[in-house]
Amino acid sequence: MAATVSFAQAPSMVMASTTSTEQSGLFTYLLPEFKKVTGIDVKVVAVGTGQAIDMGRRGDADILFVHDQVAEEKVVAEGFAIKRFPVMYNDFVLVGPASDPAKTRGKDITEALKKLNATNANFVSRGDKSGTHAAELRYWKAAGVDAPAFAGYKACGCGMGPALNIAASTGGYALTDRGTWLSFKNRADLAVLVEGDVKLFNQYGVMVVNPAKHPQVKADLAQKFVDWIISPAGQAVIAGYKINGEQLFFANAKP
Repeated sequence: MAATVSFAQAPSMVMASTTSTEQSGLFTYLLPEFKKVTGIDVKVVAVGTGQAIDMGRRGDADILFVHDQVAEEKVVAEGFAIKRFPVMYNDFVLVGPASDPAKTRGKDITEALKKLNATNANFVSRGDKSGTHAAELRYWKAAGVDAPAFAGYKACGCGMGPALNIAASTGGYALTDRGTWLSFKNRADLAVLVEGDVKLFNQYGVMVVNPAKHPQVKADLAQKFVDWIISPAGQAVIAGYKINGEQLFFANAKP
């Protein structure tokens, strides 16, 4: 009689995260390092931050890795996540045609958006309730344009990569996180036009979904990820991720 051979399955959990962390290539670099230390597999569902947080509210994810601090603090206050930990940051940039027909080039994002509105320039919004979309709407409001309705404004309802591709193909502008931009920057038809404004700071946070709301949540595995990502070892992995020598994210956890 042949012996029965059994294979132990690695423990696994689901992370709801942003498209920027996936499309920038960070998780391809980061998660194998986490598995080396813990043996835990992480399945990433990459969606807009708003959708990721909604997954947490429904109990469809064990951990959230997102970038909209206001929304993150709200989901913790509601009791759907246990605690928010800052993990890393980069910044947003406004990209567009190198010729910059709307004359947006500079450091002031609100002044740039006023010019886009005044000139009816082509602007591609993610329009997907992502962290980037939420930041974009804050900048429009600061520019005195509460609901962009100029002729060139288009919401694609898509991830950052597709939005950049649409902007490039239509001679349009877009707001993007720098991490995704660096993975797309070989596009000669787009250039960074606005950067360096303190308002463009882009913080990422991580939260364990609360098992008191959803008992099926694997909070023990999720907490192991939190403990590792905010530790010196996890922070060093984030800092070590670069594309063509350029660092995409800057670790700033406060354990």
